Amino acid sequence: MGRLGGKIAIVTGSSSGIGRAISLEFARNGAKVICADLTEKARADVASELAITTHDLVTKEGGVAEFFKVDVTKSEEQEALVKYAVERFGRLDIMVNNAGVAMEAKNPQPIWSFDQTVFEKDMNINVVGVLLGCKYASAQMIKQDPLPCGDRGWILNTASVLGMVGSPGITGYVTSKHAVMGLTKAAAWDCAPHRIHVNAVCPGYTDTALIAGLEGQNRAQVEALHPFGGLGRPEQIARAALFLVSEDSSWVTGIGLPVDGGYTAF
Repeated sequence: MGRLGGKIAIVTGSSSGIGRAISLEFARNGAKVICADLTEKARADVASELAITTHDLVTKEGGVAEFFKVDVTKSEEQEALVKYAVERFGRLDIMVNNAGVAMEAKNPQPIWSFDQTVFEKDMNINVVGVLLGCKYASAQMIKQDPLPCGDRGWILNTASVLGMVGSPGITGYVTSKHAVMGLTKAAAWDCAPHRIHVNAVCPGYTDTALIAGLEGQNRAQVEALHPFGGLGRPEQIARAALFLVSEDSSWVTGIGLPVDGGYTAF
């Protein structure tokens, strides 16, 4: 059955990178997964991700997964996503608000040169998207009977180590991920009386399509930021996510868990 046997999960931003890895890890541990994203196929040029969609890979491995198209910035679409999960499987146990962007990553700019449009897109997807996911998931979980363990559900937000520290040139991303951390803590207080866990996972630089474009000295500099050396792998983030949405985390809420090879140890 695995650590999530029989539980129903939604993962946004599931078509690639960390979201894809989380979807696979949850399914391998017995969850039925709604893979939610703007498109079924990965948008970045990563051959292994383009070869097969996340939900098809889960199904190929013997798991249960379906795709649901969603724009996380739109309230009505997030509400429809949660409604679909409940209509399809009867309840919602786990919500992973993973969809996000780093608009400035390829063209960092100091604070005096930042583009307000870019900043607003970071905030809309990374913060409003997470807020709406928390809103509709928690509303559904409150209506549900508790599970045998006494909990009603788990909400996990993907923040970042850059939600814990600063970094030059990416004002919108850093601001948005700090906001996700604040949102996580506030929501944890609201949800705790109802036995709903709300936590965040904070990846360091991870070997996804975003990092794949780094070459030579730039990549070496990013790798050197982590005391363990190198970059994290999506599956390492997914294993931490698994803990935070499992019954093993029964006394954990309101935290941001760094999974960063020591990045935040400085």
